[in-house]
Amino acid sequence: MENFIVSARKYRPQEFDTVVGQSHITDTLEHAIENSQLAQALLFCGPRGVGKTTCARILARKINEKDGSTSEDGFAYNIFELDAASNNSVDDIRDLTDQVRFAPQIGKYKIYIIDEVHMLSSSAFNAFLKTLEEPPAHAIFILATTEKHKIIPTILSRCQIYDFKRITIEDIQEHLRQIAHKEDIKYEDDALFLIAQKADGALRDALSIFDRITTFSQKNITLSQTAEVLNILDYDQYLNMADLFKENKIPEVLSAFNEIVKKGFDSHVFIAGLGNHFRDLMMARNAMTLNLIEVGEQTKVKFAEQSKNWSAQQLIDAIEICNHADINYKNSKNPRLTVEIALMQLSSLTGTDSKKKSSES
Repeated sequence: MENFIVSARKYRPQEFDTVVGQSHITDTLEHAIENSQLAQALLFCGPRGVGKTTCARILARKINEKDGSTSEDGFAYNIFELDAASNNSVDDIRDLTDQVRFAPQIGKYKIYIIDEVHMLSSSAFNAFLKTLEEPPAHAIFILATTEKHKIIPTILSRCQIYDFKRITIEDIQEHLRQIAHKEDIKYEDDALFLIAQKADGALRDALSIFDRITTFSQKNITLSQTAEVLNILDYDQYLNMADLFKENKIPEVLSAFNEIVKKGFDSHVFIAGLGNHFRDLMMARNAMTLNLIEVGEQTKVKFAEQSKNWSAQQLIDAIEICNHADINYKNSKNPRLTVEIALMQLSSLTGTDSKKKSSES
């Protein structure tokens, strides 16, 4: 059996221009190298899986290449990585500061990448302070962290800070498309959108989910399979439920809800998602607000079609019913009944009784 390389490693960027969604940082770093204006202490901070360590490695290699301290096979002599999660004691930092004093044998700079720097103990931070305040001319420190607030202010004030942002759903989706083409994987565009949405701005998480679903679907990724693997209700479930509400089919609605609960879905998550669905239908009524819906393009078309069946007032009433059930859910002694009452109310919105009441008022 061949060794499988996960996509996060296989497609890890090797150049700044292939880093996804962080152009505000990669452009700045490239200009800093070109103009020899790079600070000696840099802090990369931001959520997990957005490219902090990747950018640190690319930057370190670029410095080495400009400096001429890279071997013919691309090995960089003067790059040292330290994981602060497992090397967080004072002794570890003292060993590092002792090593920093010595100039490199080849080239001009020694680059130290310290990952998860917030894990250093307070005494280790203090031991590191003096070196960071007055680093030797040949030393460059690149610190990376997911929790900037845990780093003491005296360290922060000595670093040039780069804030990495969450990667947009569209950027992640486009990156997944490129990988799918390279790997000859068939896919539904809305399935990739769902993966990107679930990743919550972390590209590494998106690639991990993508690998799992690729294996499950045998290189043919569909929206329904993706929803099944991620254990989330796909948009079609809510679309079908809304159609049943429109037709006032209370028994069918309650039966469909029972099937959803039997599959292990949380009824609180379901009613909150239903409220969000009606909100999306409201947004789909107008071309100006259509882009406020965070779904794939094919699903947007379905939402726009379904929204024509509902009046604006009916959708507002539906959102209020779902919101009321969502708020009351935790305080209810019978949470399931709370959701079922909401579903029956939703099924009655377009009924003859509700039409009579609206005409009377």
